[in-house]
Amino acid sequence: MTPLQLLLCPACGTAVPGEVDSCPKCHLSGQLFDAVREAAGPLSASDPASLKTIGEILAAVDLAGPAPPTTTTPTGLLGRSGRFPPLPRAPPVSDDDEMIAPVALDELRELPSLPAGPSEVELERRIQEYFHLGRRLGLDFSDFESRQHAADLVADLPSLETLAREMFVHIVSSLAEEFEVIIGRRNELSAFVPTPSADVELDAIRRSMAQGDLSGAQRRMSHVRDELQRAEEEWEVGKILVTEAEMLATTVRELGGDPSPALGPLEEGRKMIRSGRRSEGERLLARGAVALWAVLEPRLVEDLRRLKDRLAELRSAGIDIGPAVEELRAVMTELRQRNFVGTIVAYRRAREFVEQHRAPGEETGPLLEVPVSARPFSST
Repeated sequence: MTPLQLLLCPACGTAVPGEVDSCPKCHLSGQLFDAVREAAGPLSASDPASLKTIGEILAAVDLAGPAPPTTTTPTGLLGRSGRFPPLPRAPPVSDDDEMIAPVALDELRELPSLPAGPSEVELERRIQEYFHLGRRLGLDFSDFESRQHAADLVADLPSLETLAREMFVHIVSSLAEEFEVIIGRRNELSAFVPTPSADVELDAIRRSMAQGDLSGAQRRMSHVRDELQRAEEEWEVGKILVTEAEMLATTVRELGGDPSPALGPLEEGRKMIRSGRRSEGERLLARGAVALWAVLEPRLVEDLRRLKDRLAELRSAGIDIGPAVEELRAVMTELRQRNFVGTIVAYRRAREFVEQHRAPGEETGPLLEVPVSARPFSST
C-alpha cells in the first residue's frame, strides 16, 4: 500500500487530507477505507475466514455430509451482479435527497368520445382506419369484419355506425390499458434517471387521445415504448447495483446495525447516474456495495450462528430442517462466488424457515450488536 493510496478514497478516488471522518465527495466513512480498498483489489485463492466459519455452521446442522468443497476460484467482489427481487428503497442519508420523490405522471383520467355525425364516406374511412389500428394492436376483429361485410351488402348505414362505435370503444380501451402500463414503466424508471423524451411523448399521447386521434396516439405509444426500452437498458446495471446496495442496507438494519457510514457512495452513485455519468456512477455503486458488506458481514455470520443453534433444536424435536440446510448451502455457494444478493436471499430464506417454526410466545432473532469489521471477509 503506497502513501498515495492512503490519500485516496477507495470508493470514488477523491484525494483526502490525511485522517478524515469521511470522504468529502462520496461521504464514505473513513473507518471503511481499508475494507473497500482491500475488497476492491485482487483476492487470494483461499477462502476468506468468514466463509470457513459459515462452512463450520453448515457442517454442524448438515448430517448428510460436510460442507461443499470449494469448486470455483474466488473472483473480485465487484466482478458480477445478481438478479433479484427488489426491496423497499433504503431511507436517504439526508432530507434533501432529490431522487427519492420523483414526479409521477397520472394515468388517463377521461377517455375520448366518438366523433359525431360522419358522412357515409367518412364512416367507411373511419372503419378501415379502426381495422388497421386493431391489427397493429393485435386485437381480434374477426366478428367486426363479418358484421361490416353483412352491413355493406345491404347498405345498412345505422349498423355501420354501431359497428364504428363499438370498434372505437374497443380500441380506446386497449390504448388506455397500454398507456397505463407505459406510465407505470416511466414512473418506475424516473425514480432513478430522468425521462424527458418519454415525458414529451406521453403528453402528446394525452392530447391525441383527447382529440380522438387514435392512430396518432398508437404511433406515439410505439415511440415511447422504444424510448423507455432504451433508457431501461442503459440503466439496467445501475438498477441492479442500487437494489443490491439497498438490500444490504436493509439487512444491516434488520440485524440491529447502522449502515449510514457506508451509504454515502450509494447516494452519490445514484446522483451520478441520474445526471448522466453512468459509468462513473456504476463504479461508485459497486464499491458502495462492498462498504455495506463490510458493515453487514460480521452481523450476518453471528445471526447464522443463532440459526444454527435453533436448527439443531428443531432437528432434535423431530422437524425436518432439510429446506433450511439447503439454503445454508446456497449461502456458501453464493458467498464463494462473491454474489452479495444471492447470499442475502438464501440467508433470508433460512431465517424465514426458523421463524416459521418458532414456539408460541418465542421472540424473533435478537438485534445484534457486533463491531464493524475492518475487512469485508474478516475473521470471526
